[in-house]
Amino acid sequence: MTANIGTIDRLIRIVLGLILIAAPFVSGFALFDNPVTTPLSILVGVVMLATSATRFCLLYRIFGIRTCDL
Repeated sequence: MTANIGTIDRLIRIVLGLILIAAPFVSGFALFDNPVTTPLSILVGVVMLATSATRFCLLYRIFGIRTCDL
């Protein structure tokens, strides 16, 4: 897997991933009263953290997007 996520993109994914993981537990939004949205938010947050850790995004590969320098 060739890296296709740049530094700024990686930092944004880390921040958004942490927010999505924490939001159902600390926000108190009515959105998270639905039993589907809490696991979905956590899943998307974990995927964002995983893609930032590996610096590889499958959707970027499919659409031919690269945000890293090479």
